[in-house]
Amino acid sequence: MTSVLPQSAAALVDPQGRTIRYLRISVTDRCDLRCRYCMAEQMTFLPRAKLLSLDEIAIIAERFIARGVTKIRLSGGEPLVRRDVGDLVRRLGRHVGAGLDELTMTTNATRLDQHAQEMVDAGIRRINVSLDSLDAERFRYITRHGDLDQVLRGIAAAKAAGLAVKINMVALAGLNEAEIPAMLRWCVEEGHDLSLIETMPLGAIDEDRTDRFVPLTRVLADLQTQFALHRDAHRTGGPARYWRVEGTATKLGLISPLTANFCDGCNRVRLTTEGKLYLCLGHDDQVDLKAALRDGGIDGLDAAIDLGLTRKPARHDFRIGRDAAPAVARHMSVTGG
Repeated sequence: MTSVLPQSAAALVDPQGRTIRYLRISVTDRCDLRCRYCMAEQMTFLPRAKLLSLDEIAIIAERFIARGVTKIRLSGGEPLVRRDVGDLVRRLGRHVGAGLDELTMTTNATRLDQHAQEMVDAGIRRINVSLDSLDAERFRYITRHGDLDQVLRGIAAAKAAGLAVKINMVALAGLNEAEIPAMLRWCVEEGHDLSLIETMPLGAIDEDRTDRFVPLTRVLADLQTQFALHRDAHRTGGPARYWRVEGTATKLGLISPLTANFCDGCNRVRLTTEGKLYLCLGHDDQVDLKAALRDGGIDGLDAAIDLGLTRKPARHDFRIGRDAAPAVARHMSVTGG
């Protein structure tokens, strides 16, 4: 793939005056796990013919860089299941330090032992790994068939390759909530950061999310009885608010879309593997960048991006409860985590 970064254009500012600096890209909606809070067990994925090509993803990403985006996160589904994703990482990695401050990835680490060094060589320095339990049986239950040892090998390979690792753990009542302190201790021992996430009402799944919802206010209160935690001003561009574990290099992040709305500072938009630009994880407003690029080239792409920005809402509308439908019908894997 050859790279031609178009000339810069107007900065990306939404109707609330928030400047967009962060693009999350789902390179595939497919995943080799079926986490219970994320997907139904029997999923229907997009036909491959409907997906953006890797070259199209790169062109769109480069246009966002030209218009002021400084951070890109690749996600899925599981990004490493897409063939030749390394080509995309290498192309985007060339912009790190030349318009792009950071290129990162969210992965389940099932294939990370094969790709960690490749990611470092391509320009990634930090990754997020989705890991909801350190108990092999519980991990298999949550993911429906995942192999914890395989994931831990991937994390170890990432650490050995020099990648900074942040663990993402979805807090699930009656399932892994009691394990959260142990997860934080393990992260301290391994030198990883930890982000805890409230379950989000996205897409129909086979269980009632209400039964699994854990308010992170409760989790934080419990952790503060076991760890010396100090508020930290550290920000990565995402929605997490951070605490520092005293005497360690580990930071604890809390992502609380239900108990602590974080939308006032939202600087993010999301590109799906099908080419739709979603302006908010919790709303259905979107524009089709694939059609805009194919029909109108860079000018058409710019116009579609500008149109999309006018539709970015002030905040999401997540609700959870027995009578509350999912905020949107699409699953997280469609939009990208």
